[in-house]
Amino acid sequence: MIETLENVSFSDFGVRPQAKEGLWGILLSPLIHGDWDHLYSNAVSLFVLGITLFYFYNKIAHKVFVLIYLLSGIGVWLAARDSWHIGASGIVYGLTGFLAVSGILRKHIRLIAISFLVIFFYGSLVWGAFPLKVNLPYSWEGHFWGGLAGVLLAFFYKNEGPQRPKSPIEDEDDEEIDEDPYWMNTNIEP
Repeated sequence: MIETLENVSFSDFGVRPQAKEGLWGILLSPLIHGDWDHLYSNAVSLFVLGITLFYFYNKIAHKVFVLIYLLSGIGVWLAARDSWHIGASGIVYGLTGFLAVSGILRKHIRLIAISFLVIFFYGSLVWGAFPLKVNLPYSWEGHFWGGLAGVLLAFFYKNEGPQRPKSPIEDEDDEEIDEDPYWMNTNIEP
């Protein structure tokens, strides 16, 4: 918005892989977008996926969000083509990866439903994480590193946050059983 109003470009504050001047982009690039369409598509997805993350995974949501933010930028800085990379797409892909995988890993019915909804609505994003064409106009590397970060964090945090509730059948199995039931007691005199 400021770029449009003031007729300036902030793309030099994006991630420039393996360059000292590109390090600031790890923090700043998600705040910079190429045009209004780019900003709109990322903002809507960030809002929907962010609300989902913070509602269903509230105990770990802050950690997951910050780590996806940082890891997607670090991944681009370490291994991407020599260009300026901007936008919050890496975070969108990271949230998508986390939400799609985490519910399935946890075997929690409500979270599995969220995983399937995310896969249904955002599953086609997977094609944007790979260079299927030459000279793509977007940072497929940001998509890739963000998605990978989200999936890895789903595995890393699978035992933290919401867990599958035990069923009544599992609760019965957990009850302590008398080691010597009365029918096996040999100390009873006739």
